[in-house]
Amino acid sequence: MLAVPGSDPAPAAVHVLRRAGDVVVAVENSAPALVTVMRAGTGGVAAMLELTDHAPLPLREPVRSLVWLRGRAQLVPAAVQHTLAAQLAGEHPHPNLLDVGHTTTLLRMPLDSAVVADARGAEAVDHTALAAAAPDPFWEFESAWLRHLAGDHADIVQRLGRHLPVRLRGGAVHPLAIDRYGLTLRIEAAGGDHDVRLPFPAPVSDIEGLSRAVRLLAGCPFGAGLRHR
Repeated sequence: MLAVPGSDPAPAAVHVLRRAGDVVVAVENSAPALVTVMRAGTGGVAAMLELTDHAPLPLREPVRSLVWLRGRAQLVPAAVQHTLAAQLAGEHPHPNLLDVGHTTTLLRMPLDSAVVADARGAEAVDHTALAAAAPDPFWEFESAWLRHLAGDHADIVQRLGRHLPVRLRGGAVHPLAIDRYGLTLRIEAAGGDHDVRLPFPAPVSDIEGLSRAVRLLAGCPFGAGLRHR
């Protein structure tokens, strides 16, 4: 959602963080927020983009984290709307980019600050480092991998639960997130929900290393790739 002063928040179906340090967003032409940005001229208007990260599994609290990006929203000149949409589509295909120039308009927002919040709290992130960061190697298939782990390997999830603090054992354990550095579990207990991070011994970079790291955390007997004799 894109929020600007004096207007209702506008859905931003397309939102791309670029290495140049700005975010490009696509909003519908009917959004009052777009009118506010257009009236502000080339200087733009103070704006905040809120990103909601939803868990890929059916949890009673589906939101994993929130990200707030602040900057000044500016109208992308009409002459380069289609060119920029084509560039974005080449790297991040999205059906809404086909509407640019028709029912949708592109805005760009050079970043001034970034804040990330999850179950552990909120923390400011250096926005220049954020723009320069490489994507996690598992971002494209994280959702499918977590659904597979929860649906087909309940035994491994239960083994991972052995790492939980004693006070959290007994609740329903679900895999919540995965990245190169570790796995996060969501525990749904009578007293509330809790997220627990289980770090890997070392960062992993491919699916084979990811599977091995998770099985080692779970204490599976052949987790290190040893063959059964």
